[in-house]
Amino acid sequence: MTTYYQLFASFFKIGSIMFGGGYAMLPVLEHEVVDRRGWLTGEELIDLFALAQCTPGVIAVNVATHTGYKKRGVVGAAFSTLGVITPSLIIITIIAAVLNNVADIPAVQSALAGIRVAACALMINTMVKMWKNGIKDWLGIVIFAVISLLAVFTDVSTVWLVLGALLTGILSFHSKREAEK
Repeated sequence: MTTYYQLFASFFKIGSIMFGGGYAMLPVLEHEVVDRRGWLTGEELIDLFALAQCTPGVIAVNVATHTGYKKRGVVGAAFSTLGVITPSLIIITIIAAVLNNVADIPAVQSALAGIRVAACALMINTMVKMWKNGIKDWLGIVIFAVISLLAVFTDVSTVWLVLGALLTGILSFHSKREAEK
């Protein structure tokens, strides 16, 4: 049985090692929430992750809130959310207190550069996992290619790209459904 403490502790751990934002944290979330705890399936996590990207707020907070709500209702959502944001609040407070004194130290600059590289590697890992779980047919490949090209080479808002992909998926579903009748 999932307790409030388990929700808080698991998401505190995730929040403690969350460098690089949403994409970089997907492997950590998958390990803790899917593999270790079994609170979500891999497909549920990918779906939730995609939904969390389309809603306001930090992806980690959205995922934590949803998972906590699924397991223990509103109070579970609160504990999960507090768990994932508490490490950031602690770290930001410490950094704000000492950053001016250490920002110019070469070792600190090198450490931050290393963290950025690790975050990029985690994001690539996430992209590969999302590709495997999200692209299931030729239409998915076409949507991916079109959205990628538009995102890289135009100034089209990501909101419109997501809505376009959503509309394409809905139309595809309905056309397949009509063809089966």
